[in-house]
Amino acid sequence: MRYTPAALALSLLVAVTGSMGSARTSDPLDPRAQVLLQEGRALLAKGDVEAATDSLEAALTIDPANAGILVALGNAARQAGLQGKAIHYYRNVLDREPNNLDAIAGEGAALAEKGAVDKAKATLTRLEGLCGKSCPEAAEVSKALAAGPKPQVVAAETVAPKPDVQAN
Repeated sequence: MRYTPAALALSLLVAVTGSMGSARTSDPLDPRAQVLLQEGRALLAKGDVEAATDSLEAALTIDPANAGILVALGNAARQAGLQGKAIHYYRNVLDREPNNLDAIAGEGAALAEKGAVDKAKATLTRLEGLCGKSCPEAAEVSKALAAGPKPQVVAAETVAPKPDVQAN
């Protein structure tokens, strides 16, 4: 019992020190990857999703752990209609940085576009808890929820007409 206050203080010190190490932000972006990331974002803003994806994937090979590149790739995949792939990129970021607002918003919007409305609403609630109802990330998810799910792409084989054979 004599050592309880000292042990408690020591464990508190270790806990605070350990949490400070995990709160570290990602390393600065390599200059080559920075140029490719800016180029990819500009191409994505113009609507050239394929070229943007190429540029962003090149940036990812240079700096594979950068959250900004992964979020931009998720945005490109969403714009291309590949919500599942976009969710993969966003979750990759969230594994490393659980409170990354851009990744949370992108995941929520992709979930809403995919039709997972309940999960998108849960993501929106989480975002509103982190940054408030008026932050642009929460507005992005709200807008995606209001728009509803995107129409599913159907393969040509599933809608092929059945031959109608008639006797002469």
